[in-house]
Amino acid sequence: MMRLVLISAAALGLAACGDKPQTAAGVKSDAAAFQSVTGAGSAYNAPGWKAGDKAAWEEQLKTRTQAGQNEYNRVK
Repeated sequence: MMRLVLISAAALGLAACGDKPQTAAGVKSDAAAFQSVTGAGSAYNAPGWKAGDKAAWEEQLKTRTQAGQNEYNRVK
């Protein structure tokens, strides 16, 4: 019985050594958020916003933050 437990423990211990290393080879980097991979005519973009316009993107984020996430503005 003890021999079976030791063999099982050794088998489980050696099984953990067979894990393959996980590398980031072949991973392409993501585009900046204001570049919009969905395109300018997408339903997910704000109306009038053009892909690649970083200043407009930051202004839109500021407006959305103040309108929807600022508790002082939402209570009024």
